[in-house]
Amino acid sequence: MVDAINVIVAGVGGQGNVLASQMIALAAVEAGYHVTVGETFGASQRGGSVMSHVRLFPQDSLGPLIPRGKADVVLGFEPMETLRILSIYGNPNTKVVLNTRPTYPIKVLAGEQVYPELPRIIEGIKEHVKETFVLNATNIALSVGKPVVANLVMVGALCGAKFLPLDRKCFYSAIHSYFDQKLIDINEKAFNLGIEELTKNTTSWAGSTL
Repeated sequence: MVDAINVIVAGVGGQGNVLASQMIALAAVEAGYHVTVGETFGASQRGGSVMSHVRLFPQDSLGPLIPRGKADVVLGFEPMETLRILSIYGNPNTKVVLNTRPTYPIKVLAGEQVYPELPRIIEGIKEHVKETFVLNATNIALSVGKPVVANLVMVGALCGAKFLPLDRKCFYSAIHSYFDQKLIDINEKAFNLGIEELTKNTTSWAGSTL
């Protein structure tokens, strides 16, 4: 059996998590890994579940879908969706980088359902996994006037957490190869802000942006 590093990018439609998975895959290729990517969509254009499986192999590659309970890292763009994914793919050794900004389902916005309190969701995540870093990537992206780059903030946070054997040079290469020249600066800035957010908080759960 080929050993793989299994990464799940979990969120809802419109958060840019598919692009985030592509950044991870490109960075991994730059680092010399064989990579497979699998996507699953649930009414993504209407805010439904979107999950990407990114698998890094040192040599030969296997299928693109991660077996249940075998996620090494989860990059969570939405709290409840992250907890749901962890209940299926997580294990006690899984590590998480979590964006704490909720995206409320239509039924919650209509008053038909209640979204759980954020501290309860985070405690639920904590019960499932070994280590978690939290940040409000959405607020960080808003601080530079481009909420759409929250996905690159999250990728930077993942790099800063050092949960993957990929250094920032690999991610810089991915950014430069993927984006048009006019979009490189803002996406690289968002990526660097994500790294800074993680490196200034030296312990899990230390994010001040809940």
